[in-house]
Amino acid sequence: MAVERLLFLSIGLPSWSTVWAVVIFLLVMAAFYAKRRSIFVEYCNRIPGPPAPWPLIGNAMEFPFNSDDMFRFLIDYLDEWRVKHPILRFWAGPFPIFMIYTAEAAEALLASNKLIDKCREYQYLHPWLNTGLLTSSGPKWHLRRKMLTPAFHFKILEDFIDIFNEQSRVLVQKLVTCPQVTSRQGFNIFPFVARCTLDIICDTAMGRHIDAQSHDNSDYVQAVSTISRIIQTRQARPWLQLELLFNLTQLSRDQKKCLQILHGFTNRVIQERKAEHRAQKANTQPPKDVSDHDTLLTKKPRLAFLDLLINASCDGEFLSDEDIREEVDTFMFEGHDTTAAAVSWCLHLIGSDRRVQDRLSEELYRVFGDSDRPVTMNDLLHLKYLECCIKEALRLYPSVPMLGRTLSQNVTLHGYVLPAGTTVALVSYALHRDPTHFPDPERFDPDRFQPENTRGRHPYCYVPFSAGPRNCIGQKFAMMEEKVVLATVLRHFDFESLDKREEMVLLGELVLRPRDGVNVRLIPKSVSISNDSLTSFII
Repeated sequence: MAVERLLFLSIGLPSWSTVWAVVIFLLVMAAFYAKRRSIFVEYCNRIPGPPAPWPLIGNAMEFPFNSDDMFRFLIDYLDEWRVKHPILRFWAGPFPIFMIYTAEAAEALLASNKLIDKCREYQYLHPWLNTGLLTSSGPKWHLRRKMLTPAFHFKILEDFIDIFNEQSRVLVQKLVTCPQVTSRQGFNIFPFVARCTLDIICDTAMGRHIDAQSHDNSDYVQAVSTISRIIQTRQARPWLQLELLFNLTQLSRDQKKCLQILHGFTNRVIQERKAEHRAQKANTQPPKDVSDHDTLLTKKPRLAFLDLLINASCDGEFLSDEDIREEVDTFMFEGHDTTAAAVSWCLHLIGSDRRVQDRLSEELYRVFGDSDRPVTMNDLLHLKYLECCIKEALRLYPSVPMLGRTLSQNVTLHGYVLPAGTTVALVSYALHRDPTHFPDPERFDPDRFQPENTRGRHPYCYVPFSAGPRNCIGQKFAMMEEKVVLATVLRHFDFESLDKREEMVLLGELVLRPRDGVNVRLIPKSVSISNDSLTSFII
């Protein structure tokens, strides 16, 4: 034994007693962890949910392998479960996820000033968005929210209506010249709307035209589409959530290419706009040959969100170029697909109900007559039934079908205590179909949102833009945009939806979208958009 000890010491290795001490320590720690884990699992299993027969897999084997069937499976499961229980517990591998779908639970989660941390699934947005307003938490989120709220002031949003009109009219022109429209055949309108909303958000967020509606094969357009699919794929496939395995895949290489394009474009625009700001500061005095009257008539340049961020940065003192980029990229992400989905679903529902479409046509005629003039802010106030249609479409098909939080403390919901550190998913798609608040919930009925029908309704039974302190900062922007786009399109076309709702396959990814698009048939109305009018907007 003495020889062995001398041998260990001579070659710098620990003695046997030290090795055994380490082994015993590790065994004790493993036993302690196993005990704590056992208590945690038993505690979580007290909350209603299906049994999880596999410790490391959880309920994963119960889910369909085909991702196209995943969302429908979840919704069908919830429809059956909610009859008896107000909450559902699933095990996603070793992690518990608690799904809620009642107004009371939604209020407890969303109204809290403490439960503001986004769940772990949002981390797959970090390579693109870093920790901007959508994904940040704590002091950074509070500071950014306070700083960015003025960017959505009514007077600033009013400046963007010209962009909404301009790109909506381009959309109409694209539809007018579409071969399927001229031949009155059916076609998928979703890509047309998505390119329109992408043009709008690029112009409003960065002050740059990318002409996605005319150049749908541009690098930037393709990069946005590709990275969105990569993020959705990672969220749906557990093995790709491990960085080590993800980095070995083609998806990782594709993501790096997309990030070079997306970040490269945003960085370039930031530097260009900052150079423009410096030039304006250096030449603040008007030319001497310009009269005061002419100066007063000079139109104030429209500011994009990027300009507001640059002004707030104080030459990098408060916001670095990377800080500005992550917020601009966040606007790009949140203001593109979500709005495209909302407009497309609304068109599908309107095209499925002749009575609703006739009432909309009457309202649009009262406001615009036979003219093809642009939509004004005053017009938006009078398009009340159109607003009801948008809200009802968002009830049936919320752009974000579920949202998640990581609990920073124990929370009691419906008498069950959910432990800190776990994930709670609010399934707004199911929440909006609670018959307690929305009788005959599958029926498309815009009158649900007439003022006399909303009185006394629970404030958290309908949350298409989330609610509470982390509600969507751009919801007014989105509603304005959707009203302008829909009003412009519906003034020029009658719609006929070609898909039955019950037969459409829904993909509940980052955004709720139909797998096979929104297929419609358009019939042009007598109102036509003039080239002179369109040119005046583009100029």
